[in-house]
Amino acid sequence: MDTTVTLAVDAMGGDDAPNVVIEGAKLALDAEPSLRIMLCGDESAIQELASSHERCIAVPTTEVIGMAEHPAQAVRAKKDSSIVRGCALVKEGQADGFFSAGSTGACLAAATLVMGRIKGVKRPALGVIIPAYDRPVLFADVGANADCKPEYLVQFAKMGAIYMQAVMGVAAPTVGLLNIGEEDTKGSAFALEAHALLAEQLPAFAGNCEGGDIISGAFDVVITDGFTGNVCLKTIEGTSKVLFRYMRDALTSSLKAKIGSALVHGDLRALKAKLDPDQYGGTPLLGVKGVCMVGHGSSGATAVKNGILAGCRQVRHGVPQRIAEAFASVPDGPSQGKEGGLPCS
Repeated sequence: MDTTVTLAVDAMGGDDAPNVVIEGAKLALDAEPSLRIMLCGDESAIQELASSHERCIAVPTTEVIGMAEHPAQAVRAKKDSSIVRGCALVKEGQADGFFSAGSTGACLAAATLVMGRIKGVKRPALGVIIPAYDRPVLFADVGANADCKPEYLVQFAKMGAIYMQAVMGVAAPTVGLLNIGEEDTKGSAFALEAHALLAEQLPAFAGNCEGGDIISGAFDVVITDGFTGNVCLKTIEGTSKVLFRYMRDALTSSLKAKIGSALVHGDLRALKAKLDPDQYGGTPLLGVKGVCMVGHGSSGATAVKNGILAGCRQVRHGVPQRIAEAFASVPDGPSQGKEGGLPCS
């Protein structure tokens, strides 16, 4: 029998919290018999599930960090918030990981300040799984670090490759650097320096990745700075939504189109499911001392369930431990200080 995995879950995070989060937590418990959840949030909201399920423990909190609050300031001021308490449970060893669909910035700040960075990691990175055509692709950083140094991207690449190997089962992940051309002479001074460092330090580096290569699945891991990554990710998400709207309009524009739509209805549902980000449930924050999964604010119960289960898989595959081992020989730089490396979100 698998060893029990304990995840702290922020019941108050997300557009439709706490009901959607609680429903997602229940689905995750039903799907994974060796999962235990420490549900953090308002006592009146979390007590029903905790009292009715032997593998759910209520962790009452009295504060909530709102989406509009300054992340680092809120984390420091609201010690009894569901986000801070959840990260503290990981820090204290009571939980193996943390999931929240609340403020991304607050989650990153709490994970960095409370859980702490793995020794040698200069900046944690958010890495999202893109359901590319050829294969799933880990895209990082997508918002934790707006301003980066080239050496940070080398670390993002190493952590991304570890994640893809451990969790996604890719034996030898290839890494691409997001750039404006595939030639190694293309790009800004920042991109050229990052390319040189990656080529020198990372055997898995396979060269530059153009924007279209992300969704085609030309690489297993694609890396960039958090500003570019966030803009690119939201462009991909927005384009996908618009394309589905165009497709829906076309398939309902006439009687002939509606008949055709009925004939391919099952195939279209399968396509939508393949592209649905809810299947991955959230974004792993790589580089902190413990598993941290950040869900989308609009997450439904299915996305919450899958985010929790994804966190569970990271614990089982020892992702933080593997990253720590890989970075054990990396000397601490000036950015490894107490206040360095706070997330930009």
